[in-house]
Amino acid sequence: MEAGVIAGSINRIPTSTRIESPLPLGRHPIHGHDRSPSWKNAPRTRRTMIVFEYRGPRPRRDWVGEWVSRNDDIFRSLPIYVGGVSLLAVLLNRAVSGIAPVADASSSQSRADLLTLGLAVTNVLTGLVWLSIRPKSISAVNPQGVECWKILPDLPDHVASELLWMWEFLLEATCCRSLVIIYNGACLLQIGVAAESSTDAGNAMVVDAAKVMNGTLYQGVKKSGAQNYLANLSLYPGRSELPFLPSNTQAVILQPLGDKGFIIIGGDTIRGFTSSDQAWITLISEKLDSTISKLEANIPLPIQDGFPS
Repeated sequence: MEAGVIAGSINRIPTSTRIESPLPLGRHPIHGHDRSPSWKNAPRTRRTMIVFEYRGPRPRRDWVGEWVSRNDDIFRSLPIYVGGVSLLAVLLNRAVSGIAPVADASSSQSRADLLTLGLAVTNVLTGLVWLSIRPKSISAVNPQGVECWKILPDLPDHVASELLWMWEFLLEATCCRSLVIIYNGACLLQIGVAAESSTDAGNAMVVDAAKVMNGTLYQGVKKSGAQNYLANLSLYPGRSELPFLPSNTQAVILQPLGDKGFIIIGGDTIRGFTSSDQAWITLISEKLDSTISKLEANIPLPIQDGFPS
């Protein structure tokens, strides 16, 4: 038996095949052209290439599942047709069998017909439910607001660069469209799309860092010390504490930044942040907290436009 197990494991090991290639050394084709014309004078040698062939198990394709997904409307309405045909069959059988049209509890045929009618009606109702309840398609929205680029000018260059690096990472790798970083009672960064100010048309609403840190959202995150993911922001009443985000922000991640900070990440898609995104955000926030906590001077409260020179 052990020999059989060993033999089976050997068959799953990729095997290699050596292929001799007469390509000359010194030739480097790039997009159909040679990097250097000197390859013509190079000596012709034989080069060995190793091609791996995998002999292990391969994933199977779910043909039935793909076929059902392509014909979703037909399968959703199928119980209605089955139930309707069943009703007609019961009525036709009742009519041609010579049984009295009035149901009789003592008759086995009547009891069978009643059971069949109940199953047929259940099928019809199931089909109606399937047609009325469909999975909602989730797509990204265009944030409603103004472009914002605000960073505290008193920050050292290396801290500002790290903040902007975090923004670039989130913008490229996730559904993030708004980013606000608050630390020690000051708004260090407000970037991306922000809500338009009601008093200053065309400009972004200023983040009231003190008010945010006194709100229930920050207090809850600070108490738990863990990330809070609001996958569908419209379902949470605490969204009123984030008026500086676009009005149609779909999802928000509230990430603690040490004991004194708070990161607010707004996304354009419901449940758009994956578990991997959340894990990366947690790790980046730890690195960012380590960098900011090394600052000796106190960070002032007001936020100003511009970038430290």
